[in-house]
Amino acid sequence: MALTLYSSWRATAPYRVRIALALKGLAYDYIPVNLPKGEQRTAAYLARNPQGLTPMLVEGEATMTQSLALMEWLEETHPSPPLLPPDPAGRQVVRAMAGIIACDIHPLNNLRIQQQLAALGVGEADRQAWVARWMTEGFDALEPMIARHGQGFAYGAEPGLADCCLVPQVYSADRFGVDLSPYPAIRAAAERGRAHPAFATAHPDQQPDAPARG
Repeated sequence: MALTLYSSWRATAPYRVRIALALKGLAYDYIPVNLPKGEQRTAAYLARNPQGLTPMLVEGEATMTQSLALMEWLEETHPSPPLLPPDPAGRQVVRAMAGIIACDIHPLNNLRIQQQLAALGVGEADRQAWVARWMTEGFDALEPMIARHGQGFAYGAEPGLADCCLVPQVYSADRFGVDLSPYPAIRAAAERGRAHPAFATAHPDQQPDAPARG
């Protein structure tokens, strides 16, 4: 059954799912959602996704949300190639890596948080410091895990769930000017991921709603 992904070109949560879909070799229709314009809060969108966030993946009558849950669904319904290691201990490590990024880093610097901080009168410089503070705290925890378990990618020698989360978060760090020099393992794994065709296909600049570059 055909898949439809509601996505926003630069948002890191749908970016993760695009990588996972590409790694699985799955085709999908792409429907852009303009987050700065508030298209995720329209009545039509909220009727399908009451939380009003991206990504949203639709298959037939099923509407699925939340990037980590979506990638776990992809793993269960399309197990090859795998996003998770075969052993429970390895899967726990990978899920912990993904959780650090998707649960502890990203929610504190996404668009709606930035908009709320601005609405509270927090200036741009202080918002940048806010982003850097939470990203570096998360990267401080992630760096030794990747250094221990990575063999080219974030965990092991093949791309997986952790890389689906890591590469978009490094993209976001670069966008916000966060210093990544203290994190050689993170930088190496992200660079290896970016060179992979699936990650290149999922890159924000390759999405149909990305601004034209002149």
